[in-house]
Amino acid sequence: MQLIKNKTNIDFIGKRKIAVYISTLVNLAILVGIAVFGFNFGVDFAGGTVVELKFKSAISPAEVRKRAEDGGLHDVSVQGIGSSDENTFLLRMGGVTQLTEQNAETAKASLQGLGSVSNVYADLSNGIINFRSATTLTPQAIKAAVEKSGTGVQEVRELGSAQGSSGFDYQVVASGMADKVFSALSQGQASPDFEQRRVDYVGPQVGKQLRNRGIMALVYAMFAILVYVAFRFDFKFGPGALLAMLHDVVMVAGFYLVSRREFNLTSIAALLTIVGYSVNDTIVIYDRIREDMNKYQGKPLAEVINIAINDTLGRTILTSGTTALSLVGLLIFGVGEIWDFAAAMLVGILVGTYSSVYIASPLTIWLDERAAAREGKAPLDPKTA
Repeated sequence: MQLIKNKTNIDFIGKRKIAVYISTLVNLAILVGIAVFGFNFGVDFAGGTVVELKFKSAISPAEVRKRAEDGGLHDVSVQGIGSSDENTFLLRMGGVTQLTEQNAETAKASLQGLGSVSNVYADLSNGIINFRSATTLTPQAIKAAVEKSGTGVQEVRELGSAQGSSGFDYQVVASGMADKVFSALSQGQASPDFEQRRVDYVGPQVGKQLRNRGIMALVYAMFAILVYVAFRFDFKFGPGALLAMLHDVVMVAGFYLVSRREFNLTSIAALLTIVGYSVNDTIVIYDRIREDMNKYQGKPLAEVINIAINDTLGRTILTSGTTALSLVGLLIFGVGEIWDFAAAMLVGILVGTYSSVYIASPLTIWLDERAAAREGKAPLDPKTA
């Protein structure tokens, strides 16, 4: 299929300076924004709880959120999944257990009201309260005291007599956030009108590890592509491909920064896909540049690159257009993480096509000019490319 029947002669490279200038400003603004405001990390990276609920009757996300807030859940994100008639929602909350810094202090005061209680220590990460009492206490009394603070109790453990001193040690295990979701949404009902389908917990330490490994996966992918391009073409081509990939990753990161969509493992998958897509388009242009350098020997490299970009313009429009068309369908019918992935990919396709022309190619020209000036030779010999 020939999209463009007549060969174009658009001066892409002639506008490279203004394009690089604008791209540099936008990328710097995004990096500053990330440093100042940060991403809206999802449960995957920030840690927390995700609960999937299916309601028996029609209900809107706003109604689910209101019921959750009325039941004591204030920092909860409600997201519909599937078709609207499925009435299925994902509730996302920070924290794995109901024990927070605020209600831990209230629980400490309640426990101290039971008598001679000392050495109260709240382990927020694991949702555990340890304390010592001079007298024996019943698990029922301990549970009632802690639940007054708004913290559900899963178990009260009697650890026995304290070693080396008088008193008795106890441990309170707080309930998970999923239990609080169930009780909050069931409030005022004879029987729950929903089914709890799935519960996912991600601790803060695990979330940090996932985030670091996701970033390293991006770094390794870009390094491997840089090595491939450097050996596949001339070394002057490698930095251009790498800079184009970095540009695309930063631009898509800017989408997450501005839109405040959740940045999670799906976002890393989108970035890795965009890195591959970006270098694919760049490689096609590089291949044509190398062919045209042999075909148009004696022409300046900038002119050869301009010819190569015009030669591949139809292919670029077809490839980017068909991929973008499929993503538009996902944007129309998709919800939740699927919509986020499609939106990030669409941004990545647009900036990836742009960067192959206005980031990778200009850097190749600049490196060739510097090498020629340093060695006192003519720019890039096509036979060595």
